[in-house]
Amino acid sequence: MIVNKSLILPQQYSYVFHFVLQVSGVALITIGAFQYSTYSQIGTFAGSGLSKIAIVLIAVGVTIALVSLLGHLGAFLNKSTIVACFICILIIIILLEIFTGAAFYILRSRTALLQMNSGINTQARRVVHQYSAKDRNTINRIQEKFSCCGADSYTDWSRSVGWKDHDAVPDSCCLEKGKGCGHDKDTAHKKGCISAIKLFLVKNLVWVGGVCIALGITEVFGVLVGVCLCLDIKRKNYENIN
Repeated sequence: MIVNKSLILPQQYSYVFHFVLQVSGVALITIGAFQYSTYSQIGTFAGSGLSKIAIVLIAVGVTIALVSLLGHLGAFLNKSTIVACFICILIIIILLEIFTGAAFYILRSRTALLQMNSGINTQARRVVHQYSAKDRNTINRIQEKFSCCGADSYTDWSRSVGWKDHDAVPDSCCLEKGKGCGHDKDTAHKKGCISAIKLFLVKNLVWVGGVCIALGITEVFGVLVGVCLCLDIKRKNYENIN
């Protein structure tokens, strides 16, 4: 049996790339699933439907994982049509990521940022002021998770209509948690949750942008490997015919 040595190298690169791509997809699914809970809580506290970001991460992860399986199948079966399909889908994903990046860039405009800031400020102040029964658990989780207290500061609780003890703050505001610790305001976090959430979102968007750039570079490399593999498979089929 004669082995076409020119096919071995592209296949090796292809297997490695598909494995890396599949791991990236699974990682995005895992990260998105973990982030969904946090984004949902932030969305309840500060509005803006942030949980959609986590859903997008999960969807992208699933798509990448499935596409990597398609490419791996094409390389294993030496089918140029499957590899070509993998290349086309990967190019579409790259284009979608470019459009998504452009959308994020547009959202960085001053008007969009002001609208987002206004929405977060209004929603956070409202839920703290009302402190309704359905939002209390979420508010307490946010204050514990982000080490913050109130919307703008811990003094918001002295004006909250839903929080009756205006001489204290919720126990979730305390530096060291304990039943009734909120009666000592000196041991409570002083910073408000609005600034803490905005800082988290800025860092998270930078992180998401970095992941998109890394994936984009990986996917471009994958297209090149796929093209080389596709050409080698066609050349092998041509040599076998002759």
